[in-house]
Amino acid sequence: MATHIRIITTEGTITVRLYDETPLHRDNFIKLVKEGTLNGTLFHRVIKDFMIQGGDPDSIGAPAGKMLGTGGPGYTIPAEINASQLYHKRGALSAARLGDDMNPQRESSGSQFYIVWGKVYKEPELKQLEKQLAMQQQQAAFNALTVEHSETIMNLRRNRDREGLQALQDELIALSKKRCQEMGSCEFTAAQREAYTTLGGTPFLDGQYTVFGEVTEGLDVVERIQACETLRGDRPKQDVSMTFELVEA
Repeated sequence: MATHIRIITTEGTITVRLYDETPLHRDNFIKLVKEGTLNGTLFHRVIKDFMIQGGDPDSIGAPAGKMLGTGGPGYTIPAEINASQLYHKRGALSAARLGDDMNPQRESSGSQFYIVWGKVYKEPELKQLEKQLAMQQQQAAFNALTVEHSETIMNLRRNRDREGLQALQDELIALSKKRCQEMGSCEFTAAQREAYTTLGGTPFLDGQYTVFGEVTEGLDVVERIQACETLRGDRPKQDVSMTFELVEA
């Protein structure tokens, strides 16, 4: 039976269902709730038409103006990304994380999470986004390959071997295309297209972060919070604090 968590905020109550398909994130969130670790934390980062983020232990009792968003329980969670099945539709519960440059394995924060709001997309917008995502995926693969071959590239440059550099570049481009093919298509599934063109969301985050649950009640509360007035660092002008309860089956 699915696990539900009640998030009681100063703007109302949000109930989320945790996915069994992401057991590491599910069990960690349950642990945090049972221990009371997240009680008193804030939605410290709110961006209108995008998402609301919370779960930073440093936000408990944080004075006005304090920059937040770097706190955590001292550990990370291995990524459980499944973009074609668990995606960033409106109301998705996802794990925050450090960027790829510091966190290439895309491991999740041990406590910080965000709830998606996003926007409703038109079909032509999704098609254009698919092209952009495919280009970004290939560029990321090419960048990774250049790092792997950095010593060879430096030697070719020292020897001013332009033909060798061009040949290596062509080879790495071909390899990056092959890697992208092995990673799978950047095209959205029928279910994703349906969600993003009706309910809305943030499809450009798919494949980048672990989605481990979704809102089942209180989407209107998420809407109010994402629309609230914010100050420096995207922190709400009026604190939005939370307590958490495990919903009995």
